[in-house]
Amino acid sequence: MHSNAISSPIDTWPEHFIDEDHLEEYMTTPSASLTAALRDLKGDLMVLGVGGKMGPTLARLARRAAPDKQIFGVARFSEAGLREKLEACGVECIVADLLEQDAIARLPKPPNVIFMAGRKFGTSGREDLTWAMNVLVPSLVAEAFKGSRIVAFSTGNVYPFVRILQGGAIETTVPEPRGSYATSCVGRERMFEYFSRQHGTSGRLIRLNYAIDMRYGVLHDIAQKVLAGNDIDVTAGHANVIWHRRGLWQALGQAAAHCWHRSGNGLAGRFVGSAPAVRLSRRSARAHDRLGGGLGQPRHAQSRQRNAL
Repeated sequence: MHSNAISSPIDTWPEHFIDEDHLEEYMTTPSASLTAALRDLKGDLMVLGVGGKMGPTLARLARRAAPDKQIFGVARFSEAGLREKLEACGVECIVADLLEQDAIARLPKPPNVIFMAGRKFGTSGREDLTWAMNVLVPSLVAEAFKGSRIVAFSTGNVYPFVRILQGGAIETTVPEPRGSYATSCVGRERMFEYFSRQHGTSGRLIRLNYAIDMRYGVLHDIAQKVLAGNDIDVTAGHANVIWHRRGLWQALGQAAAHCWHRSGNGLAGRFVGSAPAVRLSRRSARAHDRLGGGLGQPRHAQSRQRNAL
């Protein structure tokens, strides 16, 4: 990552989060540098696939950092109440199924787009739908928004397993996707690259590793297992993770700094979440200490290997 990234505030943690609203307030408070970057941005912003884990928080962050711009959020909004929550924050929500070409054609075409749509969970048995969401939809979006600047989320799962002592994959590591999901994600990247070359669309690809916050992610899952006294499978004993808020800052900030203030530069890769791998057994032991010794020591099922996800 470049050293001139938009900075986030120093992570001064509160003693605790009162509730999810308190967490969201913390996550979506912009810094002066991000506010300045989005203030100077030409045009409005659209988040395609705003209904996922990171999309709602990113849209709220963008809205707070750029109150004078329209922030569009596009999704099917299958989660009850999400659309109303985003609209209450000033995000203009549009219900659309991105698998429908006509629906994409009807969308406004602001000059700045963040693409977050995709399918990960439930791939087994519906590989066709996974490939449609992860390859077909990007091709439809890239063609329809060829006049916009596009920042597209991808995944670190396109990389091969690496040795722990190597320090993790980097941007120049050649992708070696494993399985249908990861392979389809390479297809997503290739579609954006292809249409970027065809139309001169400016953009960035962001390969995000496992994002975490208090509501989901690797550490949340470990804590839940510790709390319940369940076995913890450490067949893959390490994983790259990135704090949810930092991922949003780097995505939105890097996009503003390196894509949206330029045009006609083509598509380039970005890598987010390359922090050292988490040692799962050590983290689960710490969770046990924090949650109370009466729960029983967590058992680490399977043998820990020296590869990282």
